[in-house]
Amino acid sequence: MSQLHRRGFLLGGAALGAGALVAGCTGNSSDKDTAPQVKAPPAASGSSEAPGKPVTIGFSAPAADHGWIGAISINATAQAKQFSDVTLKATEGTNDVNQQIQQVQTLIDAKVDALVILPYDGKALTAVARRAMEAGIPVVNLDRVFANALSYRTWIGGDNYGMGVNAGTYIAARMKQAGKANPVIVEVAGLDNLELTQQRSQGFREALEAAGMKVAARQAADFTAATGQRVAAQVLQANGKIDALWNHDDDQGIGVMAAIKQAGRDNEFLMVGGAGSKKAMDDIKADNTPLKATVLYPPSMASSGIILARMIAQAKSLGDLAELEVPASVTTYSAVVTKENVDRYLPTAFS
Repeated sequence: MSQLHRRGFLLGGAALGAGALVAGCTGNSSDKDTAPQVKAPPAASGSSEAPGKPVTIGFSAPAADHGWIGAISINATAQAKQFSDVTLKATEGTNDVNQQIQQVQTLIDAKVDALVILPYDGKALTAVARRAMEAGIPVVNLDRVFANALSYRTWIGGDNYGMGVNAGTYIAARMKQAGKANPVIVEVAGLDNLELTQQRSQGFREALEAAGMKVAARQAADFTAATGQRVAAQVLQANGKIDALWNHDDDQGIGVMAAIKQAGRDNEFLMVGGAGSKKAMDDIKADNTPLKATVLYPPSMASSGIILARMIAQAKSLGDLAELEVPASVTTYSAVVTKENVDRYLPTAFS
């Protein structure tokens, strides 16, 4: 459960502390006083990790044609194996929307106890996810959100806007540290027609603006190494001086780094990546390339999705929260990985 951000107070000591505080505040009150009484919620029904009733969880995701997507499926399978009471029925990854719909329908017909779905296209899979919910099968929606909340019980995914904010905040801090008043900051984005790309760019731009800086040049690629190299070469050619570069995606970043090396500009500026690949983290740790940080978009959300699906199917709750039910949404945090903390995050990296 380390990947879930547990907000709220711990039920044990914190609840006791609250009770003691109430007693202390009302100890000198007369019988006529009507001070509000604080009542702690009932404790959660046992550890969420303790074995429960056997459940079957269906899992569906796109084809593993990208390191991050591949890690999603690997993490989901590995997490399910950690539970003796979970049977995982995983479909073959596909980027064919109609095929994924059919696969999910097959899982519904098999009467699985819960579904974890990363849709290739959230809008297109909304109807079949809704059918699952109507059949009494709770759906955990991974990352690419369905068109309406009637199609899922819980959503867990990344924070694209926050990813941009944290990349911009880190770069701004490094620029101020270096004494650069008007730094030239460029951005190599992902697919521009995707909302997630737009959100990342918005967060990046607004974080820089808050620090009195701006994006000098921006160009979109399409999350592949080949386009990353081509686009980065164009950006480098158009900008004779660069102080910092943010690349949205670490797989795409392989091409960006190749373009930087080919241009002989390895030591000119710092680069920040995105998502959290093992190669990026290895480069950050070695500290011998322009890449000095990457902003996470953790595929460990798939592991957490399996954990949440199991808890929902077994009517369990998050033990460290006061809530009696699993939350309706969980947003992962886009931590900035640097040389100083890379060892902590390496176990979460994807190949």
